[in-house]
Amino acid sequence: MSEPLPGEMEGLDVTACEACPELCASRSRIVNGVGPADADLLFVGEAPGANEDAEGEPFVGRSGDVLTDALRDRGLARQDVRITNCVRCRPPDNRDPHSEELANCKGYLAAELARVDPELVVTLGKVPAEHLLARSVAVTSEAGDVHDARVGEGSYRVLLCVHPAATLYDRSQESTFAAALDEAVSLAGLDEDDGGQSRLGEF
Repeated sequence: MSEPLPGEMEGLDVTACEACPELCASRSRIVNGVGPADADLLFVGEAPGANEDAEGEPFVGRSGDVLTDALRDRGLARQDVRITNCVRCRPPDNRDPHSEELANCKGYLAAELARVDPELVVTLGKVPAEHLLARSVAVTSEAGDVHDARVGEGSYRVLLCVHPAATLYDRSQESTFAAALDEAVSLAGLDEDDGGQSRLGEF
């Protein structure tokens, strides 16, 4: 049996949670994942930032634009994939989530993964990679590597990727990010014409 969740969850959405006092004080809302409930490709970020907290959707700032453009370059619309975070509430001053905050929210992520059951999970950045693999990760050198990871009661293929924002601050990361995305789309089976997900070319 999975452990009880610290708050309330309806379907894929957390509707109420007060487990992390600092996050409750800094958030304006709980930011849930977006995208199909049966997506083949699921991206996991760290936590909402100011833009995500304001709009209630993961990856909507500049890094979200990078991700959206990268998906489009590979024939995918943003709505073809699921995008979520390890932690669903904005940390104060956009700091990294503390270990206990990650632990409090992990049950929600496990439940989301179990319900979506993606072909591939892609971690965006160091924090989600280390959170799912439970070890230290050198994300730049390990980008594109695939591992099996146990999250809750499920086991998933996890591909490591640098954070989209890394490409904004270090142009050398662009090729690393692109190569990891190419591998992710291929492994998820979304580069095949007969895939079950919608394709930009069909619109």
